[in-house]
Amino acid sequence: MSKDALGWRRKFAVVAPSTNTIVQPDMDDLRVEGVTNHYGRIYVPNMKVTDDESFVALVEAIGATLYEAVDRCMTCEPDYLIMGMSALMFWDGRDASEKRMHELSAHCGVGVSAGSFACEAALNLFGAKRIAVISPYFPISDKNVTRFFQDCGFDVAKFRGLKCPSPVAIAHVQPEELREVVLELDDDSIDAFVQVGTNLSMVKLCNDMAVELGKPMIPINAATYWHALRANGIMDQFPGHGPLFEHH
Repeated sequence: MSKDALGWRRKFAVVAPSTNTIVQPDMDDLRVEGVTNHYGRIYVPNMKVTDDESFVALVEAIGATLYEAVDRCMTCEPDYLIMGMSALMFWDGRDASEKRMHELSAHCGVGVSAGSFACEAALNLFGAKRIAVISPYFPISDKNVTRFFQDCGFDVAKFRGLKCPSPVAIAHVQPEELREVVLELDDDSIDAFVQVGTNLSMVKLCNDMAVELGKPMIPINAATYWHALRANGIMDQFPGHGPLFEHH
């Protein structure tokens, strides 16, 4: 079989909402030699989100055109699919999310990495049990994220949902604000922090604060890309890219 000139190790398809401006730069920063990323944007209007009902409408809008975006990506014959959106893969708990992921994998004919399962794998890698979660979402989603992690056997001790007013606004949350949230949530009972919501920019902050607090800080975009690399047998390590990438 002939190999892609640049993606000679793996070609990754990455799908994310069209409103998302953080996944692409985050995952491009983590790309290794011989691996290429090929983005498909799921059409999502920049809807106002003011309550649980409007947040559910947003999740449904993403789900409605997800497969169209995936099908467009598959025309470049990628080796693997990365989900650059997370809410759907937490919804209704672990079993329902796993079924959704298997259906997507069967549909496109390649393996899939999703943020929810990547965060589970990362937490298990560090042996974390009691976690604090930071999310850009509304309470209905926070309940689903909590349920997923509880299904995985973690104790969700603290949770902060930021209730961002639109999908685009999630990317406007600045590191200083997120740093304050982490410090407010931190205490001796917390083993690890998890950040969900792929349009929330926390990779650099998590790397810095993991050192400062001496605890695993798991940003969803880094976890998902790490999971995809490892699932494909790519064991490169990245000194300076956070503790996940310094583990095999």
